[in-house]
Amino acid sequence: MTEKFDDQASRRGFLKRGAAMTGAIAAASTLPSSGAWAAGSDAPELTEVNIGFIPLTDCSSVVMAAVKGFDKKYGIKINPTKEASWAAVRDKLVNGELHAAHVLYGLIYGVHLGIGGPKKDMANLMTINNNGQAISLSNALKDKGAINGETLAKLVAKKEKEYTFAQTFPTGTHAMWLYYWLAANGIDPMKDVKTIVVPPPQMVANMRVGNMDGFCVGEPWGMRAIVDKIGFTAITTQDIWQDHPEKILGTTAEFVKKYPKTARAMVCAILEASMWIDASAKNRSETADVVSAKSYVNTDSDVIRGRMVGQYEDGLGKSWSEKNYMKFYNDGQVNFPWLSDGMWFLTQHKRWGLLKEDVDYLAVAKQINQTALYKEAAAIVKAPIPKSDMRTSKLVDGVVWDGKDPKKYAASFKIKA
Repeated sequence: MTEKFDDQASRRGFLKRGAAMTGAIAAASTLPSSGAWAAGSDAPELTEVNIGFIPLTDCSSVVMAAVKGFDKKYGIKINPTKEASWAAVRDKLVNGELHAAHVLYGLIYGVHLGIGGPKKDMANLMTINNNGQAISLSNALKDKGAINGETLAKLVAKKEKEYTFAQTFPTGTHAMWLYYWLAANGIDPMKDVKTIVVPPPQMVANMRVGNMDGFCVGEPWGMRAIVDKIGFTAITTQDIWQDHPEKILGTTAEFVKKYPKTARAMVCAILEASMWIDASAKNRSETADVVSAKSYVNTDSDVIRGRMVGQYEDGLGKSWSEKNYMKFYNDGQVNFPWLSDGMWFLTQHKRWGLLKEDVDYLAVAKQINQTALYKEAAAIVKAPIPKSDMRTSKLVDGVVWDGKDPKKYAASFKIKA
């Protein structure tokens, strides 16, 4: 369940919405590169920005903002810079080498609180995508009868060996999806299995040589495991939490304070790229071709394209059309930096012992999530704004999260650190 938008009395079909949006964007693109919002005293303070990314399908809106020239419309030039790991992204954001980054939601929150590296005040400018990650298990587990959460729990309970699972960063999204799913199936991720950190592009290679039995990561690496015949998809993250927050456009609070107009211009450009990607299956397919290049994700475009357009297979013989595939805009519902989304990651950090004490969950979210700046950018690109800064969701275990009592929610789980 998601908060309704003020100006959205009814929702149009995907293709109709796509056609209209494509036309609007095409018309907007004929405007001068320095529109009224990017001229004179309202011009961005910087004309070039370095935005880091990790080779994942969900970096697409950052890449396409640069490739399609949406950045120029708002008076900036985006330089997408490919990084080797989330730790590298963190370090380069903190030291100012990157102006901003396509980054894990929980990473920004961890740095802000000093639990994911050096403590520094951080900012979330917008959510980049929802959905589109997966938990993969090895074929060796399949051979032992473990193909889903229930059968994996039975295998782990036998204690024949220690099973190892990889995620991408201790406070990040993939760690939280993995832990939540394991715990929902009665597996304590801190006691019953071993978890390790592996950079996304290295997941498949590491599972191939037996370094782990499963992993949680963003596409296209879940699909790559299937194509390479080393694993299968046990569950998609949209089946853990439909339309969950994933990557964000992260930066430091210092950057927003010093360059607010540049920050707003980045949001505008990436919002327009997000609109364009979600406008049609054709645009999504083109995006897959672009981001598959060596300078971006560096894998076969067909490995990206299937799940990018919602055509899924699990490596166990099942194929389906996924309605909750990776979304970049979805009538603006993706991009708003909901306070409740940020608060959820804090509750999980507390649940798993990353945070030793409860914090003022709402106050921290208000410090990090730049809702006012986002609303300014959304008004410029005519993206709808939700009525509330909070939203309600039901996760895979049936527990509802609405942000109303985060301390109680964090303490409510049977399995926790």
